[in-house]
Amino acid sequence: MTRPRFLPLLVALIVTLSSGVAPGTAASATPATRPGAVLLVGGALADDNAAVYGEFVRQAGGANARIGVLSASSAVPHSSANAVAKVLKRYGAAEATWIPVTTKKDGSGDDPAYAAQAASMTGFFFTGGDQFRYVQSMIHTDGSDGAVLAAIRQRFAAGAPVAGTSAGMQILAGPDMITGGSSYYGVRDGAKPGYYDTDATLGYWPAGGFGFVTSGLVDTHFDARGREGRSLRLAADTGHDRVYGVGEDTALIVTGAGTATESARVVGSNGVSILDLRSAEVGQVGGHWSIDGVRWSYLTDGDGYDPVRWQVTKAPDSAPVVPQERAVASPTTDVFGSYALRDAALDLAGAGRSTTTTGTTAETDPRFVVGLTEGAGFRAYAAGGATPTSFTDLTLSVQAG
Repeated sequence: MTRPRFLPLLVALIVTLSSGVAPGTAASATPATRPGAVLLVGGALADDNAAVYGEFVRQAGGANARIGVLSASSAVPHSSANAVAKVLKRYGAAEATWIPVTTKKDGSGDDPAYAAQAASMTGFFFTGGDQFRYVQSMIHTDGSDGAVLAAIRQRFAAGAPVAGTSAGMQILAGPDMITGGSSYYGVRDGAKPGYYDTDATLGYWPAGGFGFVTSGLVDTHFDARGREGRSLRLAADTGHDRVYGVGEDTALIVTGAGTATESARVVGSNGVSILDLRSAEVGQVGGHWSIDGVRWSYLTDGDGYDPVRWQVTKAPDSAPVVPQERAVASPTTDVFGSYALRDAALDLAGAGRSTTTTGTTAETDPRFVVGLTEGAGFRAYAAGGATPTSFTDLTLSVQAG
């Protein structure tokens, strides 16, 4: 991907002067062969999702699991934490309790009692809400970890799993964490460092979140909220080559995060989009931003991914699809609408008479066109049927038109 040679001066100033910058070096921990697993949950996790909740409890110790629930992101942190704790106990955790760090209590992220509580846990679950509240409550103004985050990081290094859903997933990211914004305005206007309480601005925090997963940008509620565009624009603007877009009620479970053996697998009812920008070209069409050559893979339950080698491993029950003798459906006119782009891609995958399709934005100032093309490396798969449910290496472009 054509990368910017430098970030704007404003980014540098924010990194230096802002009140929420990158976490400092964690407290030393007893070395472990591998850190704990990281469960990136795309949001709207159903209480009956035994695959995700059950796997997390198992990773945390099963019947011996002691799970700390963090909910500083929530407007109602106590009730949010209690709701999650009840579900975790239902799936067999011996203990699931709220660690009461909150923006409503100054200094709670450094409370010695809360840090000691965190140090006794075998796993951690971060609830949804607003990810920036985690920055405000758990990271010092100089960028170092608060005492509670330092304790969590130490336990993680010793093998304790960390899970987060929605905003709780977003905070687990590394540099350039998304703070808000929608796809259309993000594509049109570009990314802007900082926090903005509006969908009309694609905001991001240059210093990032807690940094448990750094092999790609992450985004939540991905296809349900049509966030493909905003993630592409942010990745291109900040020089990232990969995006993990996690769907609702679905987890990307990352093991060995940050090591030479990092791997991931998909669990849940929807899917995970992996956007590969290594060969993408950024330019302008009609005076507006454009991108071409993005490779998009959409993975579903049981699929694996190797971030080090950029390789997909399909689930054992997946089989290549033989496309039907038909053309694609009519192009969508709200391409960043709920599930619109994903559904267009799956429709193309099953249409034997078509190798390309397009969709346009509902907004018209300007209207953007998203193109999808089946190139030489494209493959579509189905699980237990003839209708495509996943695919690899679909080429994606965005331009005004």
